Amino acid sequence: MSTVTPAPPAAAEQPRPGLLAPLRHRPFRFLIAGRTTTMLGNAVAPIALSFAVLDLTGSARDLGLVVGARSLANVVFILFGGVIADRLPRHLVMVGASTLAGATQAAVAVTVLTGTATIPLLLALSAVNGVAAAVAFPAISAILPQTVPAGVLQQANAINRLAWNSAMIAGASLGGLLVATAGPGWGLAVDAGTFFLAGLLFALVRLPRRERPDAAERFGFFTEMRLGWSAFASRTWLWTVVAGFCVINAALSGSVTVLGPVVADESFGRATWGLILAVETAGMIVGALVAMRIRVSRLLFYGVLWCLGDALLVLALGLTPAVLVLLVAGFVVGFALEQFTVAWDTTMQEHVPSELLARVYSYDMLGSILAVPIGQVAAGPLAEHFGVRPTLVGAAALMALATAAMLLSRDVRRLHHAI
Repeated sequence: MSTVTPAPPAAAEQPRPGLLAPLRHRPFRFLIAGRTTTMLGNAVAPIALSFAVLDLTGSARDLGLVVGARSLANVVFILFGGVIADRLPRHLVMVGASTLAGATQAAVAVTVLTGTATIPLLLALSAVNGVAAAVAFPAISAILPQTVPAGVLQQANAINRLAWNSAMIAGASLGGLLVATAGPGWGLAVDAGTFFLAGLLFALVRLPRRERPDAAERFGFFTEMRLGWSAFASRTWLWTVVAGFCVINAALSGSVTVLGPVVADESFGRATWGLILAVETAGMIVGALVAMRIRVSRLLFYGVLWCLGDALLVLALGLTPAVLVLLVAGFVVGFALEQFTVAWDTTMQEHVPSELLARVYSYDMLGSILAVPIGQVAAGPLAEHFGVRPTLVGAAALMALATAAMLLSRDVRRLHHAI
């Protein structure tokens, strides 16, 4: 069923809200502070955990199992997280999830620092941490429109992304420094501390009480999950874009995380590959700043159109080892990603009812990451059969086709955004 909203009658143009207008609202300030703190820790954690496992067993297989346990738990429980975030006050859900995540990371840090860590124990703790992330993501995504007026949602989403990317850069640098100077255990301890601090900040996000069903009217978990699916499936623009990104993310992750390092080792080197990824993140920061200023009536169409840029780095890796070309392509990919992400979040928050938003976000996340492991596993065998560079060119073509398929949807092209 199509749910495209018709454009309203022409009206006098509203004054442009200030770029930092969302920061005038106290709940938004505490939300961004908590989310930035969480992302800072999340950027430290993979570095610290990777070296902790390698110090323990030296096995890449063990490292893959520990990381995979968290990802699997995240996928399995994400839909439950959406139901929980639509049932309960979202800021309290975030407090609980942050506390659970902090406790698991603190336990990992203690076992690493005391020399009592084992792979089964790390597997169990990583899985619990994945459950915490599955509960937190829908709540933290759906709560943002409750913290600011509708007129500054786009700016709020852009500030959110700007803070996210900045925290990722700072956290990765901090993680490397902590692991090199103090050891992985202390890096994990810092990560635990960021979760506890984020929980305190989320507790300060005071919001008006949302109207929720009385206990007598409330449905069971699976019924509420089904209602979330109905809200997701009834919006053609929504499931069309999620289906497109299921393909794009699979091709992109396999190309960048698996084949990118292979190309780097064969040509320009690992240090340059790190520089390319850093430039991509710089593009994301610039993209978020630009996305604050964009005023278009078909915001979703604008964002999806930029998805054509996502394929540039993959295509460049397949065609040339020229570092300058790859740096430019990396920057464009980061810039393009932010145009889409801000447009996507703003569109969802405008066109999905607040009481269903967390559940719809959980279906969005599930669909978007479902095929990522397939892309990562298939990249190696495909490259061995067709060659690395032809596989990269093919992946870029697949990403472009997925974007074209999204743009063929009338709903995607014509969904209206209130400027």
